[in-house]
Amino acid sequence: MNSLSTTTRKSMMLFSGRGYLELAQEVAKELDVEITPQSLYDFANGEIFVRPEQSVRGTDAFVIQSCGAGINTWVMETLIMIDALKRASAKRITVVLPFYPYARQDKKHRGREPISARLVADLLKTAGAHRLMTVDLHTDQVQGFFDGPVDHLFAQPLLTDYISRSYGGEPLTVVSPDAGRVRTAERWSNRLGGTPIAFIHKTRDPSRPNQVVANRVVGDVADRTCIVVDDMIDTGGTIAKAVRQVLEAGARKVIVAATHGVLSDPAAERLSTCGAVEVVLTNTLAIPPAHRFEQLSVLSIAPLLAKAIYEVFEDGSVTSLFDV
Repeated sequence: MNSLSTTTRKSMMLFSGRGYLELAQEVAKELDVEITPQSLYDFANGEIFVRPEQSVRGTDAFVIQSCGAGINTWVMETLIMIDALKRASAKRITVVLPFYPYARQDKKHRGREPISARLVADLLKTAGAHRLMTVDLHTDQVQGFFDGPVDHLFAQPLLTDYISRSYGGEPLTVVSPDAGRVRTAERWSNRLGGTPIAFIHKTRDPSRPNQVVANRVVGDVADRTCIVVDDMIDTGGTIAKAVRQVLEAGARKVIVAATHGVLSDPAAERLSTCGAVEVVLTNTLAIPPAHRFEQLSVLSIAPLLAKAIYEVFEDGSVTSLFDV
C-alpha cells in the first residue's frame, strides 16, 4: 500500500471592500502582498454582487472594510463578501473593521431601544466570520458581542507618540470631553509621562442625538497646552464646545486627538473654527477632500493593522499590540 504524505501550506489572501480601498492598499503594501481581485458591483436595484476571481479554498482570508459614509451599504457588502468566502471553502475568515459600525449603540439607554452593536456582531458570525479585528471600540464591552476571537487594537500609542514629538516640551494636560472618557484620558496621561488630567462636566439629552450642553472644566488647564481626546469625532459638536470651554478656562493652546474621523457635516467647519491649533486623527475612515481643513493631521493606521494581520496569520501573539 502506497503511503500518502501531505505538506500543509498556509496561504494568506487579502480582500478589500469598496468602503476605503486606499487603506487596504496601504495594508497590503506593509504586508508585501497583493489584494485579491474580485468581481464586486451593484445591480440596478442596489443589490451587491461579490465573487473572488481566484480560488480561496483552504486559505486564511482577511477582509478589510472601512465603514464610513454609506455605512449600511458597507456593512451589507462585508456580509456578502464573508458569505462568498465561506461558500468557497476559505479555511478561516478574519474581518478587519478599523471602525466598528454601530458601536455607539452598545446598550439600551431607554426602553424599546435596539442594541445594534450586538446585532452587527451576530450578523458577522452568521455570515461566516471566524475572527474580528477592530480599532478603538467606543466601549470595551462590544468585544463580548462577537462569538469568537476579537483583536481589539489601540491607536493610542500612534497618537501619543505624535503628540510627544510635536508638543513634548510644553506643559501638557490631557482633557476628556466628558466624565465618561476619563479612563481614556488616564491612559493618555500614563503614556505621556503622568501629565495632569481634566474633564468637561456636561449634560446630554438622550432624546436628541449629537446635541450636548457643556458646563464647566474640572481640573487645572490654565496656561497649559491641552490635549482634548476622544475615540471618534462625528459632527464635532462635543469636541468644538470642549475646545472653547478649555480656552475660556485659560489654556495656552488646545490640540484635539481622536482615532476615528467620522466627520459628518458640519464637523469640518466646527473643528476648523473652534480654536484648536491642530486636530490629529488616524485614517481608520476615509476623509474626503471636502472634509479636510488646514489644522487637520492624519496618521496612518495601516502599519498597526498589517502587524496584527501578520501575527494572526502566523499564529503569533497580538497581545503586545494591546499595550496602551
